[in-house]
Amino acid sequence: MPRLTKIYTRTGDDGMTGLGGGQRVPKDSPRIEAYGTVDELNSGLGVARALGLHAQLARFLPRIQNDLFHLGSDLCIREDDKKSLQIPQIEDRHIKQLEKFIDELQKSLKPLDNFILPAGTPGAAQLHVCRCIARRAERCVLALARIEQVSRLSVVYLNRLSDLLFVMARFENLKKNGEDVLWDSRA
Repeated sequence: MPRLTKIYTRTGDDGMTGLGGGQRVPKDSPRIEAYGTVDELNSGLGVARALGLHAQLARFLPRIQNDLFHLGSDLCIREDDKKSLQIPQIEDRHIKQLEKFIDELQKSLKPLDNFILPAGTPGAAQLHVCRCIARRAERCVLALARIEQVSRLSVVYLNRLSDLLFVMARFENLKKNGEDVLWDSRA
């Protein structure tokens, strides 16, 4: 576990930052963009939790937030360096866990006959925002994967997480007497 004894180091004042393997890279590099977006997603989930979600969702979100720290760790270390460093990484078990929770929540939801707008209760709306951030994180990881090797499971995890966040938003609306707001294609 890292030990943070000092919050500012001044080492990033030149626009560079350090990866987990010790390399210095620009703060706007694709790798930093990828795990920075994962961090933004995690913060968005913190807002969702603070809004007081249904207990079933509130119990599961800390697990997702922990997984996102695994993903950030996975992304901040280059694949070659992972051979010599033992780090938390996204594993198949994390993806299976998301799928299990999707299936569990889906049992309560009616099938959709139309697209829905990101709306409803405050918690559901925030989960929709998080879904969008998850999709952006996925795009960032895919862009990184075009220039550097990344774990395939990181992309799969983000894809599945965005699906789960959509289902969670619908579930939150259902449990808090909110409604899915249907898209009116003729409006």
